[in-house]
Amino acid sequence: MDRVLIIDDDPELCALVRECLGEEGLFVESVHDGKHGLERSLSGKYDIVVLDVVLPGMGGMHVLQRLRATSRVGVLMLSARGDEVDRILGLEYGADDYLPKPFNPRELVARIRAVLRRLKPGTQDYGSWASEHLEVGDVELDRGTRTCRRSSEIVELTTIEFDLLEVLMKASGRVVPRKDLFRTGLDREFSAFDRSVDVHIGHLRGKLGLLPDGTQRIRTVRNVGYLYAQPAMAISPSKSGHSMQILPGKSLRAVGRR
Repeated sequence: MDRVLIIDDDPELCALVRECLGEEGLFVESVHDGKHGLERSLSGKYDIVVLDVVLPGMGGMHVLQRLRATSRVGVLMLSARGDEVDRILGLEYGADDYLPKPFNPRELVARIRAVLRRLKPGTQDYGSWASEHLEVGDVELDRGTRTCRRSSEIVELTTIEFDLLEVLMKASGRVVPRKDLFRTGLDREFSAFDRSVDVHIGHLRGKLGLLPDGTQRIRTVRNVGYLYAQPAMAISPSKSGHSMQILPGKSLRAVGRR
């Protein structure tokens, strides 16, 4: 049974959510202030935390920052505020998803299920990628351990960042429409007003950097989506009469000329 912790200062809302999620087979507990919510979140007992932005004692954003410093537990942010800045800030600090109040309880359940599926990759179908390992140029993904390496160095990614990068790398050299990134990476339907994908792509660009040749690794295709660029192959003659071939993600090697 998946375990959910609700951190919200509204006891009535917590009771409603507990009832709703309990009917879906989820074990739910709640706490009503930020300090105790953080302590409970760090206990390792929960699979996902439903976290309100406005909390007494310690605000939700502060709780999220402290939590993300040491834990990868799933986090779904709640807020009564309609300002898009709050949603972007929550995603910047490492939230897995964001739901504004008031919300439909069925949508909350769907969002929680989606985050839990992303946190448990063994339960999700990734289509044509049957292998545990994917490598494009200097970046490697290991699906089994959910790790990313660039030039053999570990790159720390959130759950959503890993899933989006997986989709882009599988389609390396081809444009992935934003609506497909929503469905496959975020596990929800596309919304023209939701900038979540763009925020996560920005994070990936910052963490992965440019390609070795100095060009953009993840490119924006205006009004369509994003493209993970394939590393260029460069072949130039050497003094020995051989050519030096640079293979994607590999070191230089001599290729005999016939």
